[in-house]
Amino acid sequence: MQQFTIPGRLPGLNSIINSSRTHWAVAAKEKKEAMDYVIAYITMSKIKPVDGFAEITITCYEKDLRRDADNVQSGANKVILDALQKFGIIENDSRRYIKLITPPVELDRENPRIEVILEG
Repeated sequence: MQQFTIPGRLPGLNSIINSSRTHWAVAAKEKKEAMDYVIAYITMSKIKPVDGFAEITITCYEKDLRRDADNVQSGANKVILDALQKFGIIENDSRRYIKLITPPVELDRENPRIEVILEG
């Protein structure tokens, strides 16, 4: 089992998929910056590549209840899985290679973060 924590929060899925208020280039830049942020914590945590199938648990802790849980989880899942694949930790983010577990979004006003556990 390997794990790492990403302080703060990642963009929600609405930002990543380019809501009508955001130009596509702005949304793409936001996603790339978020992926680079995640890769920095993967690197600092010395996460090693998973050989074959992996079970990944992503737990989001938000500072308040403003964002919808599905928006929070979907955005975090997208960015984290794409970063894990880009950095070579997982072979692919398809269901053939991973089982994704997403517990409910939790509230932590003092320490918003995302905890990621990889098993495989």
